[in-house]
Amino acid sequence: MSVDLNHTIVAVRDKKATADFFATILGLEVGAPLGPFVPVQTRNGVTLDFMDTEPGRIAAQHYAFLVSEEDFDEIFGRIQDAGIEFYADPGHEEAGRINHRDGGRGAYFDDPNGHNLEIITRPYGGG
Repeated sequence: MSVDLNHTIVAVRDKKATADFFATILGLEVGAPLGPFVPVQTRNGVTLDFMDTEPGRIAAQHYAFLVSEEDFDEIFGRIQDAGIEFYADPGHEEAGRINHRDGGRGAYFDDPNGHNLEIITRPYGGG
């Protein structure tokens, strides 16, 4: 049996601005609006469907993106150029650092809605 994640809805305060943020930082493209959603598709075909929600109803989520070493450098450069705070850990205690878990590199940062984003070059656990 094959089960793949196809899409997920990301609750945000401003779907267009947040889709633009994700696309700019991750080097992706914003798709055409579809109903109440503004989509951004990752290179492995998973779509993040951004949807406006009342600010008090946004529960911070975690989104991790597996990227190549080259893509990490490019994305991390955009994070730094934008002045976005980054961390080596999901609890945001190791500010201004990246991690080297499982022989790769990783960094955490927040989107404008408080969602905890992560870029990693190796899956955790050596997978």
